[in-house]
Amino acid sequence: MSFLPPLSGSAQDETVELRPKFDADGLIAAIAQDAESGEVLMLAWMNAEALQQTIDTGRAVYWSRSRKSLWRKGDTSGHEQHIVDIRVDCDQDAVLLKVRQSGAACHTGRRSCFYRIASPAGLSKE
Repeated sequence: MSFLPPLSGSAQDETVELRPKFDADGLIAAIAQDAESGEVLMLAWMNAEALQQTIDTGRAVYWSRSRKSLWRKGDTSGHEQHIVDIRVDCDQDAVLLKVRQSGAACHTGRRSCFYRIASPAGLSKE
């Protein structure tokens, strides 16, 4: 997989070409959001191959930093993410996946990975 390299300055912000800005490890942050409700489900990482497979197949594919391998969401859990829309932020260093989530997005079995609330008193669960 080969994407065009990022442009410099405001040209990157305005281009209509996909020019993802991967970090020094070759990764880009990917946020999965429920396409219908808008609920943020999870944050994961993609390398170029994961992003390309996600675009090509319509299913979310991520890069596991701990296992150093690709993983397609739902292959082991059955909780798949089907892509409705893929967006990139202004400088293309983050990806937003609007998805149809089947089952839980979180490995804990919860619908969303963002189930804790931080406050001055500490963390609490929804």
